[in-house]
Amino acid sequence: MISRTSVRSGALLAVVGMTCVGGSVAVSQTVVDAPLFTLQAVRYAIAAVLLLVIGLVSRRHLPMPRGREWLWLAGVAGTGLVLFNVAVVRGVEHAEPAVIGVAVASVPLVLAVVGPLAARRRPAPAVVVGAGVVTVGAVLVQGGGQTDAAGIAWALLVLATEAAFTLLAVPVLGRLGPWAVSLHAVWIATVGLAVLGVVVEGPAAVGQLALGDVLAALYLAVIVTALAFVLWYSAVGRLGAGRAGLFTGVVPIAAAAGGVLLGGAVPAPMVWVGTAVVVAGLVVGFGGGGADVARRRSRGGQESHVQAL
Repeated sequence: MISRTSVRSGALLAVVGMTCVGGSVAVSQTVVDAPLFTLQAVRYAIAAVLLLVIGLVSRRHLPMPRGREWLWLAGVAGTGLVLFNVAVVRGVEHAEPAVIGVAVASVPLVLAVVGPLAARRRPAPAVVVGAGVVTVGAVLVQGGGQTDAAGIAWALLVLATEAAFTLLAVPVLGRLGPWAVSLHAVWIATVGLAVLGVVVEGPAAVGQLALGDVLAALYLAVIVTALAFVLWYSAVGRLGAGRAGLFTGVVPIAAAAGGVLLGGAVPAPMVWVGTAVVVAGLVVGFGGGGADVARRRSRGGQESHVQAL
């Protein structure tokens, strides 16, 4: 049986991972004029090399996928990384960024319901309620926004692909571990984005990247990809997709805090209200069920053998 300490460490990993993601918003805004697919391909290529080198130097177990595991990993890379980026880019052409942010903020509720169902378990009522509260809080932090029908469709695709990033990784986390899952998903996404970059933006697009773009790609590769991916998948392995999903509500809070640290305006009162609601949702969905998580992770077997960081 997994101890309460292990469950708490999973929560800490999730918070740190999602804080890394939220803190990347300000950096991402500096590369809006760069060729997107080419920049993302560079970002994921750097992350893949970093994960491989650190994994080899630290002698981490990096098993190769086999059989159907390749399909799960291709799904993670194709939906959670490549298609997610396409949906975000196309979505902001039809909707304000806040609309896309609200779609991402809805991920906790999806994971709280779909995650347990995919594992053939009943969703825990406390987690579902907590996820709903977290979603409301994240929406309050993110704010509303104007859109059209196409924007709504793209926002729904963003929601689906963001959830797929976690759900499609669960079946392979047990044997491969968070480090190998991150590595393989990232290099597969690199290939897909490189192909898109050549087809959509042209082979010469890499030469259009300014020094600032490259530095931003380096930051995104190290902090938001290599580090955050491993932290997140480690948390999912310890907590399960449903309960780990609660912590995606940390993203808009971290984004707001990062903006202040970089000299932006102090968040409006509604942001503080939303932050309090997110915290309340985490308490409801996570605080009362640590022992239950441990029992279910122990029975599940598959997720209980995920390697520790």
